[in-house]
Amino acid sequence: MELEKNYRINSLFAFYQPLLTAKQNNYMQLYYGDDYSLGEIAEEFNVSRQAVYDNLRRTEKILESYEAKLHLYQEFTARNQQADEIQTYVAQHYPHDATLNRLVAGLEHLEEQ
Repeated sequence: MELEKNYRINSLFAFYQPLLTAKQNNYMQLYYGDDYSLGEIAEEFNVSRQAVYDNLRRTEKILESYEAKLHLYQEFTARNQQADEIQTYVAQHYPHDATLNRLVAGLEHLEEQ
């Protein structure tokens, strides 16, 4: 369960990072991206572990709030799933259609950007 939560928070952070403050960005990057402990972050910024913990929890709630309003991650996931289904169908039914395969690959490439 913790692994799923971390993956979700990292994904939301990737989408909404520009909307966060510099301190929120730093704490989230160090904790979720660089695997720093609360104590290491607290030492880095000369604050208490509790301050770091509180900031991380508030930021997680902010990220969830952004997602609830904007649905960027949810829509990205749905588009990727649909693209995967299309790619599988094309590979099974039209493996020799170079143009169709190129178009599907181009669609997936756009989604990765």
